[in-house]
Amino acid sequence: MSERIDTAGRRTVLVTGASSGIGEAVARELAAAGHHVVLAARREDRLAQVAADIARSGGSASSAALDVTDADAYRRVVEAVVAEHGRLDVLVANSGVMLLSPTASLLTHEWRRMVDVNVNGVLHGIAAALPHFLRQGSGHFVTTASIGAHEVVPTAAVYCATKHAVWALMEGVRQDLPPTVRVTTVSPGVVESELAGHITDPAASAGMVEYRRNAIAPSAIGRAVAYAVGEPGDVDVNEVVVRPAAQRP
Repeated sequence: MSERIDTAGRRTVLVTGASSGIGEAVARELAAAGHHVVLAARREDRLAQVAADIARSGGSASSAALDVTDADAYRRVVEAVVAEHGRLDVLVANSGVMLLSPTASLLTHEWRRMVDVNVNGVLHGIAAALPHFLRQGSGHFVTTASIGAHEVVPTAAVYCATKHAVWALMEGVRQDLPPTVRVTTVSPGVVESELAGHITDPAASAGMVEYRRNAIAPSAIGRAVAYAVGEPGDVDVNEVVVRPAAQRP
């Protein structure tokens, strides 16, 4: 895990989708680096378990129930973090779903779900955190896109569209905002997670078995985020692609 930092470099970080997978790994790495981490997701029991485990390991963590598709709830969580800690330094907008299917399957409810979580969830986070970042004169948006933001594969048309949207959105945000607000987009390749387990289309689910054969641990993404967050304020790590060495393409 990351080397601990002194109190002066300690940041308050909100991580969404932190109940498992990449979000949990990011929270653990940032806590190990000495930051206070607020874990947010819908599964409150799992959040409490992870936060308690971080605390037992000597880290600082708390949790908050959050559905990122609810803009008002997102704003309330951010305001509660600022009220308790005096500031929010980093938002890791990690929540995401990957409901792959052939376009002809017309699983339009799953298309809408991916847009709601993967795109609108990030927009809600920006809207909730940005006023605080601007008021305090600093802040850092970190988003989890995907290798799917850079390439499209069969059954992933809508998923890749949402992840490309996140990539484009954050590049636009970076250009719009003052340099005191940093922006990092992390694009993971195949990572061990629960994402593929939510696919309902049989053909897409079967195709994922071989595609995900060379998955890497989510801690690899956690280390990438910890690196970007730990850089000095005048260094903006805009984009990181992290994938298995064996992933070709």
